[in-house]
Amino acid sequence: MGEEDTICAIVTPPGEGGIGIVRMSGPEALAIAGKIFRSPRGKSVGQMATYTAHYGHIVEPESGRVIDEVILLIMLAPGSYTREDVVEVHCHGGIVPLQRVFELIIAQGARIAQPGEFTKRAFLHGRLDLSQAEAVIDIVRAKTAAGLQAAMGQLGGGLSRRINPLRDRLLGLLAQVEVSIDFPEYDVPEATVAQIQAGCGDIKEEIEQLLQTAEQGRILRDGLRTIILGKPNVGKSSLLNALLREKRALVTAIPGTTRDVIEEYINIRGIPLKIMDTAGIRPTEDLLERLGIEQTRRFLAAADLALVLLDAQAGWTQEDGAIMAMLGDKKAIILVNKIDIGSAIESQELKRRFPTIPTLQISVKEGWGLEELEEVIAKMVFTGEVRSGESVLVSNARHREALMGARDSLKGVLETLDAGMPVDLAAIDLREAWEHLSAITGDVVGEDIIQRIFSDFCVGK
Repeated sequence: MGEEDTICAIVTPPGEGGIGIVRMSGPEALAIAGKIFRSPRGKSVGQMATYTAHYGHIVEPESGRVIDEVILLIMLAPGSYTREDVVEVHCHGGIVPLQRVFELIIAQGARIAQPGEFTKRAFLHGRLDLSQAEAVIDIVRAKTAAGLQAAMGQLGGGLSRRINPLRDRLLGLLAQVEVSIDFPEYDVPEATVAQIQAGCGDIKEEIEQLLQTAEQGRILRDGLRTIILGKPNVGKSSLLNALLREKRALVTAIPGTTRDVIEEYINIRGIPLKIMDTAGIRPTEDLLERLGIEQTRRFLAAADLALVLLDAQAGWTQEDGAIMAMLGDKKAIILVNKIDIGSAIESQELKRRFPTIPTLQISVKEGWGLEELEEVIAKMVFTGEVRSGESVLVSNARHREALMGARDSLKGVLETLDAGMPVDLAAIDLREAWEHLSAITGDVVGEDIIQRIFSDFCVGK
């Protein structure tokens, strides 16, 4: 399976719909389309201009039997997504006609595309760098408008525009060091050493600034892992339903109803919350309930944020104290629920016990305090300011690792020079820093990494 093959895939989701799309890309795309497409005007596919749409039918070449009524889209190289000739067949979206068109194209010599192969070709042909290609899947999987804006910023080259100047500056510094290696008869003047130190320090600081956005970027991309904690019958499932605005979790007056973890995505002011309703924590002999509580502990360890519910009417209990002790240094918000029927919990006492944890008085039943909860969550994630899509956010774990590698390599350069060691010893760390940054854009990256990245894509993208 080479890059010279013509590839084909169904690019619309499976199922019935008004339109189904089959996409081809490669050197034989026009020839294959010409074998199976018939225009009522008799126009051949080879005569069609780029970025044009044509009405006609898909037919079996041997029998001439009509398979479907279609619109054919033509996008000629290099002005296409892959920078190859691309043909799309827009047919009826039923399962049978879509599959028949697809099978007919394969029978004419195209092969089935691998996951992400269309975007991989766009990368290999220079239309996108690797960070832009990775943004495509983030756009497809975006869970909120803010997440979509962040992905669109990366697709537009926002991250690349920050990384490429750093790479160029590192390359210039590396060239200065290489002079001392290739021409040892010339001493590198002290000013040049100072210049390398200053340059590496500036680049390291810019990388640190990018790394500071990584947590916000990860949350926008993958969601804020949020767990709802509390003793049984405190209103955890009711809170989940209220935030979802639907009855997702079973709510009863019987303590211990929730035995398993229920996961849902919720859009809170542009922030995707991967929210988990958990089993109520209490001493119990019930085997299923105990298993649910153990699972709650495991999910808490991986959570970014805990919403701890207290029962305003029941007051503070030993069970509440045990739950708070489980948190450790985990970010949390205390929610005193059921205030509509009175409260035996003093807010000032909670603030004295937990001065660093926000505390809200709420009534899930009446909907009181839920707006304030959303505001507190947004402030915790964005420090009160939701970033626009124009800002550069590092949202990809691979990019974060590469930036951390570049930062550590630059620390090695500075430590070498600060110790008064020969400047040529800094060359290895300088080159490693440049390679780490180049891995983000794909200029220096192994085929195994490229294959792994594009294997996460859906077929047809």
